Amino acid sequence: MASPRLPRRCLLAALSAALVGAAVVGPARAQTAVPAAATVSTFSDSFDGPAGSAVDSSKWTTETGDNVNNHEREYYTSGTDNAALDGQGHLVITARKENPADYRCWYGSCQYTSARLNTAGKFNARYGHVEARMKIPRGQGMWPAFWMLGTPVNWPDSGEIDVMENVGFEPSTVHGTIHGPGYSGSGGIGAAYSLPNGQAFADAFHTFAVDWSPGSITWSVDGNVYERRTPADLGGRTWVFDNKPFFLILNLAVGGYWPGDPDGSTRFPQALVVDSVSVTTSNSAAGMPIRGLAGMCVDVAGANTANGTPVQLYDCNGTSAQNWTAGSDGTIRALGKCLDVTGNGTADGSTVQLWDCTGGPNQKWTVTGAHDIVNPQADKCLDATGNTSANGTRLQIWTCTGGANQKWTVG
Repeated sequence: MASPRLPRRCLLAALSAALVGAAVVGPARAQTAVPAAATVSTFSDSFDGPAGSAVDSSKWTTETGDNVNNHEREYYTSGTDNAALDGQGHLVITARKENPADYRCWYGSCQYTSARLNTAGKFNARYGHVEARMKIPRGQGMWPAFWMLGTPVNWPDSGEIDVMENVGFEPSTVHGTIHGPGYSGSGGIGAAYSLPNGQAFADAFHTFAVDWSPGSITWSVDGNVYERRTPADLGGRTWVFDNKPFFLILNLAVGGYWPGDPDGSTRFPQALVVDSVSVTTSNSAAGMPIRGLAGMCVDVAGANTANGTPVQLYDCNGTSAQNWTAGSDGTIRALGKCLDVTGNGTADGSTVQLWDCTGGPNQKWTVTGAHDIVNPQADKCLDATGNTSANGTRLQIWTCTGGANQKWTVG
């Protein structure tokens, strides 16, 4: 981060239902679910309920209090004044310029109220595809965030993963960051993603996600990957994001070191509108293998993350090049990128490759009850070229024939 940032006090899928049911193919190929054993734990909240009602207390805890560490200006309240369902499938976290109960903050009488929710003690993720679809507020001093803290919390040594943060003076930009020992606060390691043509994130819903596996965290907005971090980025400092659970946090801060305080241009109330939050984790920490002809695995050649790297068959070896996860958008991912039909092709023989996730139809897949993996745009099956199971056999799409070179087993 560009400014000091201190602790705020205190979902990568297996190829599972998110992959299987993400897209509708033709009626001739009925879809099925991956066996339940493929999924160890999932979290999902679509915030259905009557307008004005509270969030599901079996999933979320509403925190209270102020935050001197970041010099935020709000007081986080309980109840539904600042966090409530809107009756249309959204959670609305509202920041108000008020102090209805004489709340006391680090600087004296609080000037603002807002809300902060977490899943501590109710849901923890250990690797996975973690995403939230949200519409953020606008205005100087606004600081919405969707993030995670490692447990037990001993910040920064226990780690922090910021899936999405926005500061109001950057209406077109969000940030993804990791914090740990020796790289916390302003030394956090991250990157920014900006919408094109001056669009503002406050104008529409967007999906913010991380794909988190051992030794790797990848950030995306609307399926577009913009950052990947590994231990190699830490300059010898300790990577604290493996083999421990993290819980989720949603909050809307007002003011603080990084965003600065509201000014005369800031209009209240402001709202962080959350459409859904979901996490999918698997019984394979880095994802799930996809096995095909002769038991060979779907593999990214050389574990190379460059755009255009061939996807092939190879002896199953359990490496990250063979660990595949599914996004709720119908993508299949490895190494922080997407399984992609080259050149947006739909013809028989169009090869598949690894590419930055773009949200395009050439990156959408579904699994059928017949164990086909189908690209709905082409209505063709993932296919091992030439019905060959040799190491390095290139994968392609082909008219679905029911052949053994088009049958795939997840897990």
